[in-house]
Amino acid sequence: MSIKPRPTHHYRTFLTCYEDTLNYGWHHVDLFVHDEHDREVNWVHWTVEADGPEAADASVRAEEPDLRRTSPWEHRVSAAGVNYWTADATWGEPEVAAG
Repeated sequence: MSIKPRPTHHYRTFLTCYEDTLNYGWHHVDLFVHDEHDREVNWVHWTVEADGPEAADASVRAEEPDLRRTSPWEHRVSAAGVNYWTADATWGEPEVAAG
């Protein structure tokens, strides 16, 4: 099977957040889009006030209210020993506040 050399089909959107294990002082969340062959199509990142899933969820609600996490955060550890978490996400209607 031959595939195009440059990915263009948006197949999976997911968030990644990190723990600043290496003390770089840069807390951030990444939003990745991959194609059906798991190749990166695009990504964007933004800084957050703290590390981990709770800070990531709060930042998504504040920065991108139309972006919703659709799976639980899964914890992983990189080869360099950095804790990070990933979760699937999708664009949709913003949540309506109760009240």
